[in-house]
Amino acid sequence: MRVTVMGSGYVGLVTGACLSDLGFKVVCMDKDEDKIRALQEGHVPIYEPGLQDLLGRNRADGRIRFTSDASDAVAHGDVLFIAVGTPPAEDGSADLGHVLSVASSIGRHLKSFKLVVNKSTVPVGTADKVRAAITHELQQRGMVPDGFDVVSNPEFLKEGAAIDDFMRPDRIVVGVDAGPHHARSQRMMGDLYASFNRHHARTVWMDVRSAELTKYAANAMLAARISFMNEMANLADALGADVDHIRRGIGADSRIGYSFLYAGCGYGGSCFPKDTQALLSTAQAHGHSMAVVGATEQVNERQKTILVERLTERMGADLSGRKIAVWGLAFKPNTDDIREAPSRVVIAQLLRRGAQVCAFDPVAGQQALQAIAQDLAHDTQLLSRLHLAESDMDALASADALMVLTEWKIFHNPDFEAIKSCMRVPYILDGRNLYNPQALAEMGIAYQGVGRRNDLVQSLNFDLAPLG
Repeated sequence: MRVTVMGSGYVGLVTGACLSDLGFKVVCMDKDEDKIRALQEGHVPIYEPGLQDLLGRNRADGRIRFTSDASDAVAHGDVLFIAVGTPPAEDGSADLGHVLSVASSIGRHLKSFKLVVNKSTVPVGTADKVRAAITHELQQRGMVPDGFDVVSNPEFLKEGAAIDDFMRPDRIVVGVDAGPHHARSQRMMGDLYASFNRHHARTVWMDVRSAELTKYAANAMLAARISFMNEMANLADALGADVDHIRRGIGADSRIGYSFLYAGCGYGGSCFPKDTQALLSTAQAHGHSMAVVGATEQVNERQKTILVERLTERMGADLSGRKIAVWGLAFKPNTDDIREAPSRVVIAQLLRRGAQVCAFDPVAGQQALQAIAQDLAHDTQLLSRLHLAESDMDALASADALMVLTEWKIFHNPDFEAIKSCMRVPYILDGRNLYNPQALAEMGIAYQGVGRRNDLVQSLNFDLAPLG
């Protein structure tokens, strides 16, 4: 079998790279000719650990190539993956424009049987729309619309660990509907993922609509766990409890477990925010309400402001002349993705309150700077107070506070004595609960996490004159 991946973004490149590493001949197609040219030259447009080496090795061995020619791409593959973006529309629903454009392109070039696989995260009913778009193009060409099938195979990739997730999946969800091509389609998908099922059956077979909904259900459940713990953390702050103790106490229950029970300053990225909104939109379109999913989203938006609220409780609402250091801009470590990242909300609020902000991220600095500029409508007066540091310690010079927003490993075990000597005020607001509050108290560093803190926070003195 030969494989074509339509769309060379995050999901498309990971899918293509991993399948080529399993021995399949893969073509990755994208209409962006600059992106394709860069990939052909060995440049990967996204940051994902291990991806550049994987693509380079398989490109050198002739198992993967890149093209902007849709005719070439469709002709190559027996299996055609659709792996393009589904950004949120203004009403929160998933914009299927890219998906249906690819479907139409397939229909314009189809000459023999192809198995079309929806890999993009799409709402229930998208397979029907893809089928209709391909059928329309075939009819326009005077062809019998029976030379293809459409199945659903949603991705479950974590940014920063996507290759491992693909190559060591805990489950592979495949939706195949009853019809004249059912047996053929199921056999082809079974052959495609045979390597992962040799020792343990990981493929979960179902109908297409159930597969489409499974992806949204999984992300909504994980997002709900995060928002629940964030609400518990905020209550713990008010009551003087420690949310990390609570996490350990409830996580030990086998019915609950420890995954996604970490409180913080909110989730971001390309999946959870977009997919919860799309699920809400789907439910509303069918006359249903989803109170838990709606609350999950509301709690998360509120959580992105929690560190600034804690800061202004100590410094006052006007932060003019105060310097705030920020560690971490990407929405999570091991990625340069700043979509819906809490850092964008936090930094915008700090700048609007008059603060100077010096930020450091090992990968996502320039991407974040561009995104924050857009968020602030390119207000030059505000942006003049935002600076990128060359290192984590450079960001701390004369800072009145340090905010930790992304849990990069380089931030896990810093030199706290050096931090204390660099800052005007030894005050850490930890949005990822990386540090031990009491250990920092013994070093004379005030610590405010999310749902945990030390007593030094209560006695902070900000009588120092603001910076000029």
